[in-house]
Amino acid sequence: MSSSFSAVMPQTPTELFINNQFVAGTSTRTIHPLNPSNEEVLAHLSAASADDVDKAVKAAYHAFRSRTPGSWRNMTPRERGGLIWKFGELLEKHQRELALLESLNVGKPYTESFNYDLPQAIATYKYFAGWADKVHGKTIPHGADNLCYTSHEPLGVVGLIVPWNFPQQILAWKLAPCLATGNTVVIKPAELTPLSTLYLAKLVLQAGFPPGVINIVPGYGDEAGEALALHPRVNKISFTGSTKTGRAIQMASAKSNLKPCSLELGGKSPIIVMDDCPNLTQAVTDSFHAIFWNAGQCCSAASRIYVHEKIFDKFLAETLQMVKERKLGDPTQPNVHQGPQVSKNQMLQVLEYIDLGVLEGAKICCGGGRWGDKGFFVQPTIFIDVKDDMRISKEEIFGPVMCLYKFSTLEEALSRANDSSYGLVAAVFTKDVHTALKAAGELETGLVWINTYNVLGPSIPWGGIKLSGHDKELSEYCLGSFTRVKTVVINYKL
Repeated sequence: MSSSFSAVMPQTPTELFINNQFVAGTSTRTIHPLNPSNEEVLAHLSAASADDVDKAVKAAYHAFRSRTPGSWRNMTPRERGGLIWKFGELLEKHQRELALLESLNVGKPYTESFNYDLPQAIATYKYFAGWADKVHGKTIPHGADNLCYTSHEPLGVVGLIVPWNFPQQILAWKLAPCLATGNTVVIKPAELTPLSTLYLAKLVLQAGFPPGVINIVPGYGDEAGEALALHPRVNKISFTGSTKTGRAIQMASAKSNLKPCSLELGGKSPIIVMDDCPNLTQAVTDSFHAIFWNAGQCCSAASRIYVHEKIFDKFLAETLQMVKERKLGDPTQPNVHQGPQVSKNQMLQVLEYIDLGVLEGAKICCGGGRWGDKGFFVQPTIFIDVKDDMRISKEEIFGPVMCLYKFSTLEEALSRANDSSYGLVAAVFTKDVHTALKAAGELETGLVWINTYNVLGPSIPWGGIKLSGHDKELSEYCLGSFTRVKTVVINYKL
């Protein structure tokens, strides 16, 4: 498929999507998503109130409980998988429109959305479509007269709370396995970037999902998000976002029905580059994209890069050359490498951290300020002479800010890399197998890459530890978090 496109914004629904119908929200507030590259309003949307969330949950609950002909629960697992596959094909058919909406609303380069985010989402739906008829239990031997078996049952209504940085990709990570295991869903997209998720509502109708299976309620976190997390008929929340909000969701679970929560939260991911790395230029390139991809607005952003002292100066020089060649601007235009931060608040937060780094005594090698006077752009920034106890070393910045550190030994690098409250991902560049395996075993993260970074796919488990959250997304490993195990014991002697 060609990646060429018209920059005219695709027609997108502006209302809530409940029970396969578009309905106006009843919140006193409205949502006005911006184009962060020019600060212009893209649309005026209804916002969901707590009552609207309740209506969506009731629709999802009814869809889950219904046993009428053609209902979700009456479908065979293979039929459900067929719908998920068809949905993935519809995303592929509308790939250009969805990529453009992400570029306009999130601010990421269209080439990234079209060539990376949407193919990842499409592959995820198709992967989990194949799992729909392969989720099953076991038979367990237990004495001469008893038969024991287990079944994996869907949870019921699941709330999916999606972040603003990768709306389509991360929604697919949650929605595809949730549907494959037979659940119904209420989706709350981020109020900053709801447009591509609302566009999906049209594809839900085209795919033929029964009413109530997929509901979309754009709204604010303190209203719609809180109502979803507290709702007694929501049996699980899957959330990706900040650690602060993740804590609030887990507390809401404790206050309501003790629903399980899958949390994919913040990160402060380290990369360790040994002096024997097999290809220094490749290590530089991977480290560069690991932090500057999507303007640094990634939970996996490698904001702490530890480089062996023997190769530090060369690593820095090659990285600075890549920064010089980086083009910022309108993300819908070709050859633009970096768009804006998603919002003014996000831009100001990043700039505050840059100023804080200078006050703490770190040295700026490039960047350090706003780019242009229109749009929420931040210059790619590199700090050296960074101490491990500085706030720019400890706290998630979520912007295009790289911190470079020198180290002498592997043991030192591992100790410093692990000295973090986060534990999402990490990477090591080395040609020594012993070093690679030692680092993979000792790094306190949910995923470790060796001689690469950001290699993702629907069959690769994703998820962190510590304040980066818990549970896995993607792969066979995530399916268990969307089901409950029921045990049945039969005495067949009677």
